[in-house]
Amino acid sequence: MVALGGRFVFAQVISDVARFLGLEEDKGPLLSPAGLATRYERVLETAIRLVRQMPDARLSEVLPDRPRSYRVLIHHIFQIGAAFLDAEEEGLPLTYDALTAPPPRELDRSDTLARFGERVRARFLSWRQSAAEEDFHAPVAAYFGRASRHELFERTVWHTAQHVRQLASLLERAGIAPDRPLAGEDFAGLPLPARIWDDG
Repeated sequence: MVALGGRFVFAQVISDVARFLGLEEDKGPLLSPAGLATRYERVLETAIRLVRQMPDARLSEVLPDRPRSYRVLIHHIFQIGAAFLDAEEEGLPLTYDALTAPPPRELDRSDTLARFGERVRARFLSWRQSAAEEDFHAPVAAYFGRASRHELFERTVWHTAQHVRQLASLLERAGIAPDRPLAGEDFAGLPLPARIWDDG
């Protein structure tokens, strides 16, 4: 949230913050929808690969910055995309409940979580092909307010990428070298936070 003189705006969309502060420069997505799609495919491929490296015994451990298990974080990585695709395919608002839905009981191992990721990736590839020529300037509704499809897609990509950074960090904490984690070029043009964890 950004507050100024008794007014405030939820800082979920960069362009909203720029308008609120009276900044005239364009704060919309830097990457085109096609560029975001290419980037997201790489993010999902990396996430699936890293999830398969996570020992099942670690899934119940708790993250360093919040009361969320590794299993819940891993499911959330793919649920971000699933919720975005549900909203796109059904023409409904993106809800917070959809974004943060807990993992079903059967997703209790790294392999089953990775297979969930593969299903999300397959859905995304199908959606990418069908949406390639569509208008991404159109406004859509989300739990944080209205945004363009382009902005919501960008948010889906960077939000997922941030958690994949965290997943690589968790593997390192477990003494496991992440297999081809996301690198600098994968983050270029995305409004990612500087820190991997909230606690710095």
